[in-house]
This record gives sequence, structure tokens and C-alpha cells, in this order.
Amino acid sequence: MCGRYAASRGPEDLAEVFGVERWEPEEALAPDYNVAPTKEVLAVLDRALKDADDPRPVRQLRKLKWGLVPSWAKTPEGGARMINARAETVHEKPSYRRAFATRRCILPADGYYEWVTGTQERELEVEGKRKRPRKQPYFVTPADGSVFAMAGLYEFWRDRTLPDDHPGAWWATCSVITTEAETTPLAAAPEGGPGTLADIHPRMPLMLTPDRWDAWLDPARTETEELRGLLAPPPSGLMRAFPVSTAVSNVRNNGPDLLKELEAPEESTLF
Repeated sequence: MCGRYAASRGPEDLAEVFGVERWEPEEALAPDYNVAPTKEVLAVLDRALKDADDPRPVRQLRKLKWGLVPSWAKTPEGGARMINARAETVHEKPSYRRAFATRRCILPADGYYEWVTGTQERELEVEGKRKRPRKQPYFVTPADGSVFAMAGLYEFWRDRTLPDDHPGAWWATCSVITTEAETTPLAAAPEGGPGTLADIHPRMPLMLTPDRWDAWLDPARTETEELRGLLAPPPSGLMRAFPVSTAVSNVRNNGPDLLKELEAPEESTLF
């Protein structure tokens, strides 16, 4: 699952990392250390420029809303629920298959947050005893400090209640593709904490390594089985995870302090 992530890199940095050819100043976003569903996010995509004589795809940095709205949807209300698409079924689900075929993107991040329920709290839940579970957030990020390139899809939705020239007539939305979490040891794990990503949560965003970026973004690649091959998990041992402040649990909180590594979980010993 991916329900919250951090994205602090600016357009200039992302343009250099991904070889972006075109981005507009109005597409820039301030660093966001607590990206939540329905927020605007930056995405890397290959697409022909509007009204350009050259039809070739151009690598762009675009602003999208997190929560995919299919082009055929009658209203955009379901977008907040469509923040994740499962890698195992993305090619066949009606909401995602058209975007999977031709509208793929990369959502750059520093890493993502995931919450772990303490061992004692989990035992109480299993026994059916009602107690509010205490959850410790962890931040998962590449161990080498590189950008976390999440595989994504994007779509365009037309609001038919508005005229063509209205700035809100078109919605550009996206979804993060998730896969099964790694069960191999983390490159760096907190003492006494989770040793694998699967210990934190059974799902994780699908990270694309640089050797897959061009193929993933190429809209000319439409063959389903070839594209599904790009959804294979990355090599193991690339990630680290560490506990962070429970302040991140409140979407109103933001800032680099949310990424500060704690020596131990705030609430209780979880493992």
C-alpha cells in the first residue's frame, strides 16, 4: 500500500535525474514531506506537446492530482479511493487498463510512510478486545539516498459541467502501482525493529530502477505482457526503514522534521 509519502526534490533536481526536457514554472510545487491522497504531486511522463508540430513524445514534469479518475467516470468522487493500483491486476481492471497501456508515469519521492501496530496491540485485536491500537510510523527510503521512483499511471477526466475554456474543465490524476512487499532483509534496519518491508506492511509501492525508466515511460509500448514484465520487483536489499515521529500521522503537519530518524519507536516496542 502507499497512503502517504514525502517529495522534497525540486523541478531542477528532478529534471536532471530523469532527463526531463520540458517543465513549466507553474508546474512547480513546494517540497511536501507529508503527501496525502487528493494532493497535487509532480510526475515524470513522456507525451507529445499540445499543439506542437513534432508528434514525438517529450519527457515532461507535470502536476497531477493523486487519486485516479478514469476518463469514463461520471463524477470525480471516486478518485480519493483510487490512489493505488495492484501490479498483479492493473492490466485487467477497467479503471486502470487503458492508462496502463499508454499513460504511464513515474512519481518521484524521497520515500514512503507506513504504520506498524505494536505486538501487544495486535494480540489484543486478535483476541477481540477493543483497544485503540497504537501505531508507529516508519519511513522507507532507498539506502543510497537516491530518488524513490514509484511506478504510476495517469488519466485525464473532462468535467462536462464546465465550458471548454474553464481552467477546471480537465482533471489530470494519477495512481501509484503497488506490489508485494519484500521479504528479504532491509539494507539497514532499526535495532529491534522490522527486518523486512513485509514486517511493516504486506504491500509496497513498486520502485522502478533507472534501467526501466525509459521503457516504462514510452507510450509507444502497448503490448500487455511486455509491460507486465516491467512490473517485476526491483532487486532486494535496496531499501532502509526507520521510525519517525507520530506527527506525520496528522496530514496537517509538514516539514523536514517528519523525516528525522528516531532512535526508538515513540509509542512502544513493536518487535
